[in-house]
Amino acid sequence: MANASSGMQVEDDCKLKFLDLKAKRCYRYIIFKIEDQEVVVEKLGSPNDSYDDFQGSLPADECRYAVFDYDYTSTENVPKSKIFFIAWSPDTSRVRNKMVYASSKDRFKRELDGIQVEMQVTDPSEMSLDIIKGRAI
Repeated sequence: MANASSGMQVEDDCKLKFLDLKAKRCYRYIIFKIEDQEVVVEKLGSPNDSYDDFQGSLPADECRYAVFDYDYTSTENVPKSKIFFIAWSPDTSRVRNKMVYASSKDRFKRELDGIQVEMQVTDPSEMSLDIIKGRAI
């Protein structure tokens, strides 16, 4: 189904891979891109990939959507995880690219049931591991 404001489609594979990340923990992260008026999976991070691997997978000058499954230990010493949705929109990306991603974000995010934390990021410093840790707790 197309998004009324942007005409964007979401490929079924996006939802299936997200369910695999959420339920089966098959992936550490998923990077999505908009290609030909459709959101598609660009990259899957293996369960053993680090947060640095994830950050390194985001292009320096193009927008992307991403989900990251962050594992941490709670203050009660209990292992937990939270699924982050990151709207990556670097300052160096083209204005049109930013507009397309911004207008399609809410529609796409609704397709991914189970997002626990959402972040809008324009610079790698805005999603440092310390910030992720702080948002998880």
